[in-house]
Amino acid sequence: MKKILVANRGEIALRVMRTAKEMEIKTVAVFSDVDRNALHVRYADEAVCIGAAPSNQSYLLGDKIIEVAKKLNADAIHPGYGFLSENAQFARKVKEAGIVFIGPSAESMELMGGKISAKQAVAKFNVPMVPGTDTAIEKIEEAKKIAKKIGYPVLLKASAGGGGKGMRIVEHESEFEMQLELAQSEAKSAFGDDSVFIEKYVASPRHIEFQILGDMHGNIVHLFERECSIQRRHQKLVEEAPSSCLTEEVRKKMGDAAVNVAKACNYIGAGTVEFLVDEKLDFYFLEMNTRLQVEHPVTEQIVGMDLVKEQIRIACGEKLGYSQSDLKISGHAIELRVCAEDPANNFLPDIGKLLTYKTPKGLGVRVDDSFETGMEIPIHYDPMIAKLICFGSNREEAINRMLRAIEDYTISGIETTLPFGKFVMQHEAFLSGNFNTKFIEKYFNPELLKVNSELEKIASFVAGNIFYKKENTSNTNPTKQEKSNWGKNRKVIEN
Repeated sequence: MKKILVANRGEIALRVMRTAKEMEIKTVAVFSDVDRNALHVRYADEAVCIGAAPSNQSYLLGDKIIEVAKKLNADAIHPGYGFLSENAQFARKVKEAGIVFIGPSAESMELMGGKISAKQAVAKFNVPMVPGTDTAIEKIEEAKKIAKKIGYPVLLKASAGGGGKGMRIVEHESEFEMQLELAQSEAKSAFGDDSVFIEKYVASPRHIEFQILGDMHGNIVHLFERECSIQRRHQKLVEEAPSSCLTEEVRKKMGDAAVNVAKACNYIGAGTVEFLVDEKLDFYFLEMNTRLQVEHPVTEQIVGMDLVKEQIRIACGEKLGYSQSDLKISGHAIELRVCAEDPANNFLPDIGKLLTYKTPKGLGVRVDDSFETGMEIPIHYDPMIAKLICFGSNREEAINRMLRAIEDYTISGIETTLPFGKFVMQHEAFLSGNFNTKFIEKYFNPELLKVNSELEKIASFVAGNIFYKKENTSNTNPTKQEKSNWGKNRKVIEN
């Protein structure tokens, strides 16, 4: 493989390109007109503008992307995550064009892309599943009987869904029809498919996922778990590896189940099997993401492996070269998604210009980003600015390192999720490991961030005034200033 086209933007495009460069593989960037000066465009060996800012006029134009790949003689296309990464039709067209798709087969995507078909496939491998239906709702009265048998509350979920869209909690039978109509309508609008099925609602679960890798020779392994329970609007904000709650026995059972899910669809490449885990550590298959996950760096940190490199090796037909027994967990890693959102205002997007942008440095700190000072955060795409990943020899060290890194991260011009990350790292529920997907709902009060922000501003103002007065006082004695002005200023700072 000599050249890869990266069909994505932002930090994931840069992430893939850096690994490709280490492997001495050339890269091609595609970009929308609003991303003309983006870092991934500058980093690539070649770059082609494929359309206007809206993703449906640029990054979702599969045929145009394939056309660019053929024109520039790219051997392969890496889809990153989002956009076309789980589009089976795109994967199939890439293959038909004689280009390698760095990811699973279109057939695997189709099987796991529909939640109903996925449940039916993994059932053959005795993977634990949440009680519910394995077919879409067709008759309302029949669906009501099933819901009553399962027991309220139940969850209505879009078969083709994701990100919380087409998902409704039904507390009582009296609201079943209304919530079903809303779920179907939202599913149709978001995915073009109004198929909805029923699951038992697990009230306060943990969200734990397993990273898997499969090659073309039938070898499949898991790279242990990631804890992804801290979410807003069913989207993750903080992830860590390993989970603080799993025993070795449960970890093995879940890992084996994840490998069986991959076997159920003859999986090739990097993928993620997601589970719900209740307070008794009973786990249930949720879904499979047939792509690289946003949070993959925490897995890389604890297993010492470059997952993008593994994706490329697998796509080239190489064997994994290691077995499950060769893989070990070493240390602990935590990731905070640094998003252009205001956590004090219901995490609403806060788009604008980065007036100041300075990333933290030091041992055990990694920042995957694609921005620099002066750049605009485009309104057309996901508001994530960066992923801040901290690694330590244990969980406590990783948390302390994350707190330090958050303090060292300087961003002005927009609001970000950095203050929320600090809140999480200092909260007793997170520190004790006793939390679930209801963390924000149960513990987070936006007013706390507002109060802390005001206190920090006051402290900064007071400190500035004290320093200013001392400066002026020292300037009244020119002799002392000439002799030791630098030393005295240094003392003031240190004290």
